[in-house]
Amino acid sequence: MYRVLAVSGYKPNELGIFQEKHDQLPWLKQAIKKKLEEFIQQEGTEWIVTSGQPGVELWAGEAAIELKQEGYPVQTAVIAPFTEQDARFPDPVKQLYDKVWSQCDYHDFITKRPYESPAQLRLKNEFLVSKTDALLLLYDEEMEGSPRFFLQAAEKKKDYPVLYLTPEEIEDKIRDMQDDWN
Repeated sequence: MYRVLAVSGYKPNELGIFQEKHDQLPWLKQAIKKKLEEFIQQEGTEWIVTSGQPGVELWAGEAAIELKQEGYPVQTAVIAPFTEQDARFPDPVKQLYDKVWSQCDYHDFITKRPYESPAQLRLKNEFLVSKTDALLLLYDEEMEGSPRFFLQAAEKKKDYPVLYLTPEEIEDKIRDMQDDWN
């Protein structure tokens, strides 16, 4: 059972997504939502926890909030590494961050000050790993990127499951959803 699930993965630019109107983004968001739904139903997941960074983390936060609104017994936490995390986000990302931050069940900052150094990001990864039962990570080892830092923190914790949402699994989920609609 993974009652408290951390979720992380690539940032939009690492996936080649540079605007909210990207044609693949709705499919990616649906695949993330479907995966979270599976965790809630099959693993008894009660909390979805992210740090609120752009990309997979915000999309997962948005999906978890939608699932709760649909009646699933899940809560969402956003635990940001530092204050003013969204200060440099582009407007559409800032709007999504504000929406997820205001609608989640719990939000806080790990360090109660603005960005000072990469140490705050390392601390964020270690903190989230220490407070959760498992990590769901959208990551492909052949396509390194920012998720590798979260993965490194997770691998240091003994008996901490890292569960992957791979690009292939996303494609399969998209095909399944398309088949359901046809």
